[in-house]
Amino acid sequence: MHFASDNWAGTHPRIADNLTRHAQGFAPAYGTSELDKAVEDRFSAIFEREVAVFFVATGTAANSLALASVAKAGGVSFCHADAHVNADEGGAPEFLTGATRLFGVEGAEGKIDPKALDKAIARFEPASPHHGRAMAVTVTQATEVGTVYSLDELDRLAAIAKSRDLPLHMDGARFANALVALDATPAEMTWKRGVDILSFGGTKNGCWCAEAIVFFNPEMAADLPFIRKRSAQLFSKSRFISAQLEAYLEDDLWLDLARHANSMADRLREGLASKNTARLAWETTANEVFAVIEKSSADRAREKGAKFYDWQPPHGWLPLPNENETLVRLVTSFATSEDEVDQFIEVV
Repeated sequence: MHFASDNWAGTHPRIADNLTRHAQGFAPAYGTSELDKAVEDRFSAIFEREVAVFFVATGTAANSLALASVAKAGGVSFCHADAHVNADEGGAPEFLTGATRLFGVEGAEGKIDPKALDKAIARFEPASPHHGRAMAVTVTQATEVGTVYSLDELDRLAAIAKSRDLPLHMDGARFANALVALDATPAEMTWKRGVDILSFGGTKNGCWCAEAIVFFNPEMAADLPFIRKRSAQLFSKSRFISAQLEAYLEDDLWLDLARHANSMADRLREGLASKNTARLAWETTANEVFAVIEKSSADRAREKGAKFYDWQPPHGWLPLPNENETLVRLVTSFATSEDEVDQFIEVV
């Protein structure tokens, strides 16, 4: 019963087989192989326009280097207060952007509130050497609390960013899960909403180690080759990231894997909601479930082999668990089975 993280899941067999297939022979290095170029072309096809793509190893690298590409001295990037870039990346965005800052903006359900964003940006107008200047807006899709920005919500945030001539970045570590939850196309959830740069995640959804930074205006990516090299994220044998992404994107495997993970989360939500020893902490639509369960139930589940994390309540969330309860995060993946879900529900 593995619900600790989708990072715990292995690699999908089709992706593993493709890695093995490309392991033989020789190919040009540093992203110049035919396979690398073919996968880059595939990204352009998926997003329905010419894009610039840069492969990296981790989501933290993708987010940090994306923001580094638009960095300004004294720059401030605006994100949700609970966003991964703000709470879980160990200062990497600030470090790799040359000591720019992140400014946490409040909002319900893990989403940036448009009025709060507008107010936060206004704090840095006019720009001053003392307090800095606005640099970018970054949204997490799906959010850190398992919710998903609607297309209209993305439109509103993009309008605020564009009114200040600020680039909009999307942290898409669980991009596929959000996409299938909205039943939207990749273009509809990104550049058609005003997103300029995307951190495209594959690792959580069946890849071994495959993340990409996607620029919807290739001219914006002029500095990224140098930034990526300086940050030790230029892989000599990048074809092995491309081999993963080739299989991942072929025949919409990436969407099928995300649909499965989301459906397992739906099954988990429905099962927990039916129990008198558990309740859903809030509604989620992707592959993360947050529940308040009795501590005795959590202990019993762990004794039976269940893996999951206790979770810190997000900003502003009420009511808090009582002394006999705990808030937990449960994450499903492409590898989660119905039996695992049902067994966990029965144990709880």
